[in-house]
Amino acid sequence: MTDDALTRLRQQIVWNRLIAAVEEMARTLMRASFSPAVREGGDLSAGVFDTAGRMLAQAVTGTPGHVNTMARSVGHFLERFPADGMQPGDAFITNDPWLASGHLHDVTLVTPAFHDGRLVALFSATVHIVDVGGRGMGPDAQQVYEEGILIPIMPLARTGTLNDDLMTLLLANSREPFQVRGDILAILSAAERGADRLSAMMAEFGLTDLDAIAALIIEQSRAAALAAIGRLTLGTFQNSMTIDGYDAPIELRAALTVSEDGIAVDFAGSAPESRFGINVVETYTAAYTTYGLMCAAAPSIPNNHGSMSCFHVTAPEGSILNARRPAPVSARHIVGHALPDVVLGCLAQAMPEGVPAESGMMWNPYMRGGLSAEGDLRGWELFLFNAGGMGARPGQDGLSATAFPSGIKNIPVEASEAVAPILFERKELAPDSGGPGRYRGGLGQEIEIRSTVGDRLQFQAMFDRVQHPARGRDGGEPGRAGHVRLASGAAGRAKGLQPIPADDRLCLTLPGGGGHGDPRSRDLDRVAADMADGLVSAETAVRDYGVRMVDGRPHRMDPA
Repeated sequence: MTDDALTRLRQQIVWNRLIAAVEEMARTLMRASFSPAVREGGDLSAGVFDTAGRMLAQAVTGTPGHVNTMARSVGHFLERFPADGMQPGDAFITNDPWLASGHLHDVTLVTPAFHDGRLVALFSATVHIVDVGGRGMGPDAQQVYEEGILIPIMPLARTGTLNDDLMTLLLANSREPFQVRGDILAILSAAERGADRLSAMMAEFGLTDLDAIAALIIEQSRAAALAAIGRLTLGTFQNSMTIDGYDAPIELRAALTVSEDGIAVDFAGSAPESRFGINVVETYTAAYTTYGLMCAAAPSIPNNHGSMSCFHVTAPEGSILNARRPAPVSARHIVGHALPDVVLGCLAQAMPEGVPAESGMMWNPYMRGGLSAEGDLRGWELFLFNAGGMGARPGQDGLSATAFPSGIKNIPVEASEAVAPILFERKELAPDSGGPGRYRGGLGQEIEIRSTVGDRLQFQAMFDRVQHPARGRDGGEPGRAGHVRLASGAAGRAKGLQPIPADDRLCLTLPGGGGHGDPRSRDLDRVAADMADGLVSAETAVRDYGVRMVDGRPHRMDPA
């Protein structure tokens, strides 16, 4: 093997070890965290950056909204606290929506990493904090000041000493101080693990800095992303989508331009800011737009500063996708998670091989309780993750109960029931919810929740695709819309804080993903298998697929 080949092999190993170090950081964070959202759902991100604030590697574990906003937020930290002034044991924190992850319930930390007494890198992580006060996470606020406590970029620790005043203030404003403190300390532990792994790797390979490998990662990733984009059709492509909104439908418009320099997306013409907390800040808009573009155009390219630099996203200031301070933004994911589907609709015109149909989105009720029939107060707050169906893909059915685009895991019911007095009476796939198509959309879920101690509960609804279901593609049909109600029969709203009487149950039907291709061309055996598994009813098979079971075998009905 030549010296050049050995050098390239060595560089690839170092690159892989950087990814391994930051993935171990994320896994440590999950193991050490206290809240189900982080510990079970993986609502986090972790990354390693060079000293200029450029992301070199991210953990596989985590969400695109956290990862891609974190990739930009580290630069804001360095503007406030330059790298040359950082010391071992320092840690810096913020939850400013406009500088970090888009709402107050996410905290982002940056910690320096040293090797042989020299600053060589920065580690960063973002986690969802269960409660930061105010109204709690929900869309009802009129300004960000109502949504909780805002932490400007400031020290969380200096030379290993925790900022107890900041922690005292933060915990005094939380309904779940035990979980909040545990999750923040878990980030510090995880960052320490990442820094230890990095230093050990550098010692093993005799490295004194990461400058050379950082340049290689960024240059090669950018070149690979541009090569992938170069396979697309050049030009400008437009798409629009209407989603439910809070009190009126919201239209999202995108113009996507593919050029030799990358992909640019302009959201001009999208809805203006809302007076409710479903607004999206510019960094979160860019985060999920970039993710959707990477998934379709460059799925095998590592996500880092180099590859992300090929994508440029703009939205008019004052629009719902570039909200201005102090707009309410707590439930920004409702709109933000629709953006990959919007840009996929643009890319469908530039990619001959096609893109997935629209997805059913994630439904995350924030449960709140503690007021018993006797008036005793023992308040608690719980964030639940539930996923609708993913849109069908070219050549494959959509994934059921899969949280595209967030990547969040469904929290096991046992984990939720262990930390709050609730019981899941029902949690199962919703038959017939996937959009019919040659490739069927993924199924949503049916969920029923009640109190186990006779308490009156409340829930923050942050749901969409109730009035505007996920659309199919290339002849595929829409997925089934979602539905909110109580077991007693009362209809619920898709957004806002609502009560659940002590003797009643919350019933959610999550939306399904859209279908792909003409349903009448679906393979007969696939239709029969869906019927046997209870995913598609006999009535739907006849109506949408033109298939009837005769003597235990599927038969295509005469179109006439």
